[in-house]
Amino acid sequence: MKTIQVECSDAVLVSLKESPEAFAHDLCLTAAVKFYEMGRLSSGRAAELAGLTRVAFLQRLKEFGVSIMDPTRQELEEDLRNA
Repeated sequence: MKTIQVECSDAVLVSLKESPEAFAHDLCLTAAVKFYEMGRLSSGRAAELAGLTRVAFLQRLKEFGVSIMDPTRQELEEDLRNA
């Protein structure tokens, strides 16, 4: 697993009223949702990026206004391999 550093000013954290840890989690979730929406990540891989199970990730999509699409055959096969 790779670690990626992101610089964020204290002012942004104060505006968001979040700790650095909560911000990092929200940033990963938001990126995962966007990559999924763009078709760049499967729901399983996006869930992995967000640190969630696939089901939990799909349930969170509604919060972002992203519809849950039927999984493709490739996504189902990937989920079976990773189970």
